Amino acid sequence: MKSYGQCFALLSVTAIVASAPAHAQNGTLTRSFVSSTGVDSNPCTITQPCATFAHAYTTIGANGIIAALDPGRYGPMNITGPVTINGNGWAAITAPANGSGITINADSSDNVVLKGLEIDGAGAAHNGITLNSAGSITVTDCILENFINENINSQTTGNGILLQPTSGTLAFTITNTTASNSGYAGVSYFPPSESPSANGTIDHVVANADLYGINVNTALATGGTTVVTVSNSIASGNANSGIVIGGGVSVAPVKASIDNVTVSSNVVGITGLSSASILLGRSVITGNTDGVENGTPNTFYTYQDNRINLNGHDICVCGDGLNTTLALQ
Repeated sequence: MKSYGQCFALLSVTAIVASAPAHAQNGTLTRSFVSSTGVDSNPCTITQPCATFAHAYTTIGANGIIAALDPGRYGPMNITGPVTINGNGWAAITAPANGSGITINADSSDNVVLKGLEIDGAGAAHNGITLNSAGSITVTDCILENFINENINSQTTGNGILLQPTSGTLAFTITNTTASNSGYAGVSYFPPSESPSANGTIDHVVANADLYGINVNTALATGGTTVVTVSNSIASGNANSGIVIGGGVSVAPVKASIDNVTVSSNVVGITGLSSASILLGRSVITGNTDGVENGTPNTFYTYQDNRINLNGHDICVCGDGLNTTLALQ
């Protein structure tokens, strides 16, 4: 029903650079603090907190922790090294127009943890979190919303979370997070070129009112292997697909487990693109225009413990046919 090949062939590979200035992580503190009453001339201690995440970042060393002491807006930031940002569920970032709330350009051995943050695009910013490079990223207990897509044929804007490495192996974990009301994807792993690999976990995530809810796509990569688990999550009310898995070339395969998800009220529930092997289990796929849409070469595996029904078309075959037929379940 949908011409995904044409859409992805036109995608731009322009990298997104946040408008926030770069800051060096070269301080001596193991923990620094921000507060709504803080000022950036303070030393960022618990008794004399700073005002912004970006300045607090300059006061810590590698693997340091930045914590928000009270509700407030703490500004966008660029991350270039290993760090934990703990918003404690009350810290907010308003991303800058045409930029990202948090941009990550870290080394392949660096671990980045983002927790308890609300990042808002305010209908003007491009992405909530943009990762260009890192060894691993964990995003938990976060809310990302209201990001704009500048061009329908570009995947680099309009994302709650955009993971776009070009080398190495990225480990990503996204849990207990809501990504909604954005012009491209709620959560997107979409390398723009070269041969990165990834091991990913997406668990207890709600992705709704985007173009694509959860998008794991290697169409523009020239190599690498991606393995991802999507579990206990909801993708609903998205203007195209609730979940997209796969790529466009056989040299960048994707293996995915989709377990215990609910996918409803999308144009397509789950789209399997080329070079994907998808194990689909214990999931409810209903109320979509097309329930499961399958391209070739692509394989869905199932133990027939899903509930795929009450869609406009429960199983839609795109391409030459299904490698493994999914019966109504």
